[in-house]
This record gives sequence, structure tokens and C-alpha cells, in this order.
Amino acid sequence: MFIGHFGVALAAKRMAPRTSLATLVAASTFIDLLWPILLLLGAERVRLVEGGAPFMRLDFESYPISHSALLVVAWGLIFGALYQWRTGYRAGAVAAAALVVSHWVLDLATHLPDLPLWPGGPKVGLGLWRSPATAITVEAAIFLAGTAIYLAATRARSAAGTWGFAGFLVLLLVTYGASVVSPAPPSVTVLGVSAIVGSALTLAWAAWSDHGREPRPR
Repeated sequence: MFIGHFGVALAAKRMAPRTSLATLVAASTFIDLLWPILLLLGAERVRLVEGGAPFMRLDFESYPISHSALLVVAWGLIFGALYQWRTGYRAGAVAAAALVVSHWVLDLATHLPDLPLWPGGPKVGLGLWRSPATAITVEAAIFLAGTAIYLAATRARSAAGTWGFAGFLVLLLVTYGASVVSPAPPSVTVLGVSAIVGSALTLAWAAWSDHGREPRPR
């Protein structure tokens, strides 16, 4: 799951209109932000599959810290608590915590049985990736719904809010399309570094475009 996570973050803007889209995106993708760091440190492992089918080019051998259900709940509580402490905005804290956990729930639908329930525990996954067309359809539906909710909850107040946000959507779609058709990365190091750089760009763009928008009057 990729753009589906962004769709949920976009939809959460209605629940927490004062929270930056960058924060909502960071929450919804938090365990994927954590994963490449742990990967480069050698704390988690992935195997690159040359010539694999779409969505099957990475074999997630071990990622109990970032992607086990028990620790994802813990990460969500920590993220929400830190946001509450930093801002005092309860709606944003609840939304952020829920978004962190939502990542694992959405991954459960798409992943093969490689998601541990707890470190060292049984692994689960419904395997929607086995049918690329179905997986893409489901993700696209979540992304489009989230975008519609975000646009209904906010309005542009500058060019960044109009064209910057449009560019943000294009960036996500192009990145997603590339991930579907591109071969496996040449190395785990390239995978980890590119994931970190790409995430930084995405969060910066989300912050910039969302700053150019404001909540619509209710």
C-alpha cells in the first residue's frame, strides 16, 4: 500500500483541520519512515527479488520494530502523545495516533503474510498484492476518496494551495506508477537512501501546499 496511506491522511484533515497535512502524512506513513532507517542500520531485513511481479519485488524478511502490530500501536500512542504535548490540540493528537495504526491495517489487506503481530509472533497478511489490478483499484479508490474529502474540507488561499497541491497529487501518482513498473532497486542501501530522500521531499511538499490552504467555513 502506498497512495492509500496518503488518501487516509488527506481525509483526516476534516477531523483535524488545524493539523498540517505534513504531520498527517508523517503519521500515516510513520512506520515506512522508520523502516528504511532500521534497514540501513541492519536492525531489519529485506530481500530484493529481481524480475518479481509488481508489488513482489521486495521480500520483507524481518521488520518487527517498524511493522509488528503491537509496536505499531505503541508508535501511534507515542506519536499522538508527543503531538498533544507539543501543540495541545487534542483532535490532531487523536488523528495522528489513529493514522499511525491505520498504516498497519491497510498493509494487512495488501501484504503477503509477512506482518508480525508482535516481535517474534505469527505473521499475517491478506495478500491483495497477488492481484495487482485489484490492489491498484483499491488504493486508487482510497486515494480519490481522501482527496475529495480534503478538497471539501479546505480551500486554496494562494497559488501554493492550488497549483502546489495539484503538483503534490501528481508527485504521489507518478511515484506510485514508477513503483509498480520499475525493477527492484540495485541494492538495499539504494532502497533505504532513496526512501528517506523521497519521504523528505514528500513531507516538505505536503507542508508547503497545505500552508496555501485553509479550512472551509462549516
